[in-house]
Amino acid sequence: MDMDEPQPRKKLPDIVLGEDISALSAHELETRIARLEQETLRCRDAIKARLATKSAAENFFKK
Repeated sequence: MDMDEPQPRKKLPDIVLGEDISALSAHELETRIARLEQETLRCRDAIKARLATKSAAENFFKK
């Protein structure tokens, strides 16, 4: 494989909110929590970006 070719992204297994977690090990639960926290941060960053865009648009059109 050529070093310039992008590596295929490894798809993480889907987390389904509300699914039965009784069969998961402590390690699997910790991994799940870490993924959910990462997703929460990603969502918060997206909210900040949208609010910044909205604020910039509001300031532009006030003039």
